[in-house]
Amino acid sequence: MDPALKTALSQPVVTLFGALRIELPNYTIRLLDGSASLIIDGETYVGRDETFGTIATISDLNEEIGDSAPEISVTLMPPDLPATAALANPAMQGSVARLMVGAVDPITGMVLGQPETVFLGEIDVPKIEVDQSGARTVEFTIVSVFERLFEVEEGQRASNGWHQSIWPGELGLEFMTGTDVNLYWGVKPVKSAATAKTNGSAWVAASSAKASNS
Repeated sequence: MDPALKTALSQPVVTLFGALRIELPNYTIRLLDGSASLIIDGETYVGRDETFGTIATISDLNEEIGDSAPEISVTLMPPDLPATAALANPAMQGSVARLMVGAVDPITGMVLGQPETVFLGEIDVPKIEVDQSGARTVEFTIVSVFERLFEVEEGQRASNGWHQSIWPGELGLEFMTGTDVNLYWGVKPVKSAATAKTNGSAWVAASSAKASNS
């Protein structure tokens, strides 16, 4: 943690803020969790973005051990229908999102030290909701970058073409023309066909013998 921020947090009274940064393909959203304007790393963060509105809610952050990548949900309140449609566009999926917590001097309005990044991930699935008053919100599920470790790469092959598509110029498989061993990457090996055939043959032979005896 930044020393200046650590010192600020040790004081009896601390003015905290939350900041959200989402790098969309053609626009970067920089929002605060309240009505204010702060400079963080030379960039201006505001309580209300003129294009995409405000933060409505942010889910709790929990640290736990499990078999799934951590995630949070962030709900934005866009000002109009075009902004709602833009946020829910599939092209936004994969955009990098960063959630930070910091402290501010209530007198000068200056950020104290470097805000702490409490979550770094990417937008996964957007969901639009409309309440009874007609107000629209867009909820983003933001998953950790570790989510990519769970992806099944069914198209991977032990071939020169695939190898160089990942590591261009690396010629370790340049003369690979075939392999006698089946390599299963990202998927479970198929069950042995020989076992199934043997069992089937034994069942047929037993049935034939029984029929002959009859």
